[in-house]
Amino acid sequence: MKAIACLLTLLCTLASHAQEAPAYDAAKAQAWGATGTGMRAYTFVLLKTGPKRMPDGAARDEMFKGHFANMARLAKEGLLVYAGPLDGVDGMRGLFIFATADLDAARRAVDTDPVIINGEMVAELHKHYGSAALLAVNEWHPRLVKPQP
Repeated sequence: MKAIACLLTLLCTLASHAQEAPAYDAAKAQAWGATGTGMRAYTFVLLKTGPKRMPDGAARDEMFKGHFANMARLAKEGLLVYAGPLDGVDGMRGLFIFATADLDAARRAVDTDPVIINGEMVAELHKHYGSAALLAVNEWHPRLVKPQP
C-alpha cells in the first residue's frame, strides 16, 4: 500500500510539473522575430504539378538532384525553414515555408529550383503566420538523421 501511495505521489508531482509553463526565452523570441504570441510571418509555397513532366531518365534524375541541392542551399542560407513532399492528390506535390513575409523574395528563391525552371512543378505563394519555433527545424533536423553505414 505504501508503494502505491509513493507511486501516486510521484505521478501527481510529474503531472503538476508537466503543466507548468516553460520559461520565456526573450533572446530566442527576438532572434526569431516572434511576436508576443510566439508567432511570425512566413511565405508558404505550394508546389503543384507543372505543364512539362520531364521523361524518366538521367536528365530527370539530375533535375531532382538539383532540386534537393537547391533546398539544402536555401536552408543553409536560413531562408528555407521547412520543405516536404505531399501525397500528389490533385497535383499537390510539395511545400516550402520561407522565413520571409516578402513574397517577391520568396518567389526569387523558388525560381532558382530546377523543378520550377524545367516546368515539372509550378509554385503558388501565400502569406502565412505561424510559430516562430519553425526556425529551429534546420538546427534540429540534422540531429535526427541516422548516419548511414
